[in-house]
Amino acid sequence: MLRRNVQSRRICFPDLNARPHKAMTSLAGKRLLLGLTGGIAAYKVADLVRQFIKAGADVRVVMTEAACRFITPVTMQALSGQPVHTDLWDARISDNMGHIELSRDRDLILVAPASANFMAKLANGQGDDLLSTLCLARRIPLAIAPAMNVEMWENAATRRNSSRLSDDGITVLGPAAGDQACGETGMGRMLEPTDIFNAVCVLLGPKLLAGKKVLVTAGPTYEPIDTVRGITNQSSGKMGYAVAQAALEAGALVTLISGPTALATPAGAARIDVRSASDMHEAVMARAAASDILIAVAAVADYHVIGAKSHKIKRETGNLSIELAPNPDILAEVAAMKKAPFCVGFAAETENLHANAQAKRKRKKIPLLAANLAQETFGRDDNALTLFDDNGEHEIGRAAKIIVARQLIAHVAGMLKKR
Repeated sequence: MLRRNVQSRRICFPDLNARPHKAMTSLAGKRLLLGLTGGIAAYKVADLVRQFIKAGADVRVVMTEAACRFITPVTMQALSGQPVHTDLWDARISDNMGHIELSRDRDLILVAPASANFMAKLANGQGDDLLSTLCLARRIPLAIAPAMNVEMWENAATRRNSSRLSDDGITVLGPAAGDQACGETGMGRMLEPTDIFNAVCVLLGPKLLAGKKVLVTAGPTYEPIDTVRGITNQSSGKMGYAVAQAALEAGALVTLISGPTALATPAGAARIDVRSASDMHEAVMARAAASDILIAVAAVADYHVIGAKSHKIKRETGNLSIELAPNPDILAEVAAMKKAPFCVGFAAETENLHANAQAKRKRKKIPLLAANLAQETFGRDDNALTLFDDNGEHEIGRAAKIIVARQLIAHVAGMLKKR
């Protein structure tokens, strides 16, 4: 059975150990308003400001009274090079209207850390200090990076507020799981400064695939032997989900067809859950003609079991034989369509990477194929790819999968532009 699942808009940027990549650090000339609320994670924001300034951004800082208990305005002023604003009635601002004027020349408001209390204010339209009224009066995008104790994050009220903020178009970055200052462990940690930096680069970056309809396949497939046993593979789905995330960031309309995996759906993607190669074939063929791009990342089983049993096969002393038959070649079938979408294939090889990848691209008659060694990617959070197209080979060095995915999407966009 195929199941469609459209998730909320909360954005959880994966691969939390990612470091800024040269393709992701173009913030020169961007104007940010950075808001700090009360929380121990405020100390990390000093490094975030440093990264923004180093990338060429103009950073204006607004702090709540509680934030000033954790880190001083003097520190933020020294790092940003600009006066820090804390008072709703700041006489330095024309007409004492800081909640209006401070954001009018900005490109983005980022609140980091965003406390549970501040999230509740935003979700309910409450404005009782400079930062909250400023967010209410904004004309520009708003992103928040939650930071709080695990129990506060898991509280039903906080979860409702988070969902409401996402529904209202506010980008929620994180949180992450891990050790907390209180000594407890779980969800609620603010994303690391580098992850927030990368997220802002994406939010303010060019939309290379704006309006394009992108179909992404991800994860393994499962071919039943009987009701409790089956044939599958080691694909985690992480690369496919990263590609879907990167396509969304590039402005595409993304449908993700996923084999069995426990990964969270990238916010904004329409997800179709499938189980077998036959299910995936059905789902892809039903949507391929209406798509501009197909990126086939899924590790689809080449064979299925003939005569899979509808009951559990009992153990016996002798050998058990099963007969396998080939599954449809989904990518080749789509590429052969009269009005085929731009097709991108993936090849996970174990040897002779270049020769096997080149042969696969020619055999399937596709414009672009991304290849790697299976033993160096399955289950990992990082990856490296070699891209094969008519102009030769292009290396994407090892990095977090989301960074590799963004470079792949940039390459696809470049090829489409030339077409």
